Amino acid sequence: MGGNGKHRWKFSFYHRTNSSSPKHPKTHPPPEFLCPISGSLMFDPVVIPSGQSFDRISIQVCRDLGFTPSLPDCSTTPDFSTIVPNLAIKSTILTWCRDHHVQDPSPPDYASVEKIVRSKIQEKSPSLSSAPDFRVSEVELLKAVAENPPVLFSHAATEIGPRLSNNLFCSTSSSSDESVVVNTNSPHTPLPLATRPACFTTSGSSSSSTEIIESDNLNPNFQSSSSPEEEELFLKLKSSDIFEQETGLISLRKITRTNEEARVSLCSPRLLSALRSLIVSRYSIVQTNAIASLVNLSLEKSNKVLIVRSGFVPLLIDALKTGFSEAQEHAAGALFSLALEDENKMAIGVLGALQPLLHALRSDSERTGHDSALALYHLSLIQSNRVKLIKLGAVSTLLSMVKSGDSASRVLLILCNLAACTEGKSAMLDANAVAILVGMLRDSDIASEATRENCVAALFALSHGSMRFKGLAKEARAVEVLREVEERGSGRAKEKAKRILEMMRGREEEEDEEIDWEAALESGGLSRSRYRVGRDVNGANSSNF
Repeated sequence: MGGNGKHRWKFSFYHRTNSSSPKHPKTHPPPEFLCPISGSLMFDPVVIPSGQSFDRISIQVCRDLGFTPSLPDCSTTPDFSTIVPNLAIKSTILTWCRDHHVQDPSPPDYASVEKIVRSKIQEKSPSLSSAPDFRVSEVELLKAVAENPPVLFSHAATEIGPRLSNNLFCSTSSSSDESVVVNTNSPHTPLPLATRPACFTTSGSSSSSTEIIESDNLNPNFQSSSSPEEEELFLKLKSSDIFEQETGLISLRKITRTNEEARVSLCSPRLLSALRSLIVSRYSIVQTNAIASLVNLSLEKSNKVLIVRSGFVPLLIDALKTGFSEAQEHAAGALFSLALEDENKMAIGVLGALQPLLHALRSDSERTGHDSALALYHLSLIQSNRVKLIKLGAVSTLLSMVKSGDSASRVLLILCNLAACTEGKSAMLDANAVAILVGMLRDSDIASEATRENCVAALFALSHGSMRFKGLAKEARAVEVLREVEERGSGRAKEKAKRILEMMRGREEEEDEEIDWEAALESGGLSRSRYRVGRDVNGANSSNF
């Protein structure tokens, strides 16, 4: 009680749980959470160059026993020489365990995993089942490690240098201006219409000489009934005569430029193995034609996962960073094409493609910048890659490009995706994104209607579930600009501007609502629906009394 006769009331809110509610039914974890070798939830997941994830102990046992498993969904042999911790899938597994009331995965026992691997060895080679059970001696293991030490990277974002057992991808042409269409009930952006990188063209490239580095990792013992055409191309690509290699690359590129059936039939492990060794060439035309050929092969949806699992992503990343100018264009286009496949998105991000793509946005080549932007757009459709981009400082980079007008329409697509997650929304609001986007809408010099639409779409994404947005929008005088868009903008822009204005007006009404505290007390409690000030996107009560 105070001397002024006023009462101070302190309210506490509790969430009651129904103790009689049934227990959560037993649920099976998604297949991608299970180690392909042990079949159990991964405790320490790592990713190999082909994009597949395994438990670290399973790879260690396979190395110790000199065994390379055959995977049912992959025609190539997994390469265990390089492993990268897959922090994204580990975090996702732990979140799934908490949400489903499942115990976190425990460290697997070496002996139990060894038993599983030995059983797989016997299944693969029944003749070995009668052989005595033996373990590779420590002396032999240490000798093998000394001769051929495994490469281990300590972080998922580590830059991977050029390796000999990797490959290349696709390309597709796209329109110069991309417009994003946002569903009025969701801040997420749908896929842009473009599905072909800008580097894809019907014109050919010349050829030159090159240094050839032999690579025989990609299932060299693969046997198939190859066509005479494939056999001829393979022999040229594997020839020690550099001119023959150039001729083979030009022929492969021409054949796969328009022939869809040829793209499927020629995307074989043998030809991918041959192409892989040519991508690291120091001769510009050889490197360019090798990557361009893979771009053509990756145009077919059925080839995209195979190409990634054949280990080409690290090579494409290296070509994007240090390759020749035209090769960089095709490398960016290949990453864009491969990123169209949902199954590839996490692998490409984990293998370190995000930072080089972010840097390539400012390339002097319009094609490289164009395809890098669309690759980042598709990769940022999943949460793990959004978080990586935010940690890389992508928000400030992208906003500075928007202010300068560099590829603003495509850059805004990426910002729309980042704004769809809590971390991205917070980073963008901290970076004064609202004022920048409103300023762009106010600028009458913006000629592209697509840029204006994407600008409104980014504001729409920021407005969802954010109590800060309204204040920042008021400071930037966004209401008058949005009203103008609502009156004169395109159909999509009008709808999004209308929804933003409705949300802002709705919050004003809720904040100005007078609360009858005495009546609330007399009624025995507070109505959570009546006195809620705001909600986040997940429906959680965001009020603090």
